[in-house]
Amino acid sequence: MEPAALASAFAELGAATLGESGGRPMHPRIRPVWPGARLAAPAVPVRCTPGDNLAIHVAVANATAGAALVVDVGAMTDLGYWGEVLTTAALARGIAGLVIDGGVRDVDALERLGFPVFARLVALPGATKRQPGSIGATAHVGDVDVSLGDWVVGDADGVVVVPGASLGDVAGAGRARADKEARMFDALRSGATTIELLGLDPSPVQRLDG
Repeated sequence: MEPAALASAFAELGAATLGESGGRPMHPRIRPVWPGARLAAPAVPVRCTPGDNLAIHVAVANATAGAALVVDVGAMTDLGYWGEVLTTAALARGIAGLVIDGGVRDVDALERLGFPVFARLVALPGATKRQPGSIGATAHVGDVDVSLGDWVVGDADGVVVVPGASLGDVAGAGRARADKEARMFDALRSGATTIELLGLDPSPVQRLDG
């Protein structure tokens, strides 16, 4: 599947469905920093020295258009590693978005510019720009290892990583799950119950309503 078609399919299916279809959900601490942020793009993993964001600046200057930066900042998470300046630079280079297990700032500007960011927190203090890092090596973000070739999909439900070796399989499983759920919704609207449709055993639940 071509990247544009894959991005469209992943965005339509969404993080929750993909997370139940072979994708690897990130920890719930990784959340959209502004309402409505959505992302489906190939990942460029970035690793920073804790407290320093030089590697992010280098990644923005060199990343392929359409990719998303997925950033591991190590143990020092409560700094603003990303803000309006880097967002403006990223947009100019066609970068699709950011996933970072650390802090960002200038949230109003990120929303105004429509740049999708998924982060651990919002933080004011900035980072230094002098220390070593890496671009392309596997990064540990949201408790998930992210490698080149993987994709990240983010929306209001969180972020999921789709392994590069199984992009088509996950897309297919996600579509099958979405189709199955659509049939379930129709059945529920027609009066069926989730107990019936899911084959659940209600006996362990005590009822006191007569």
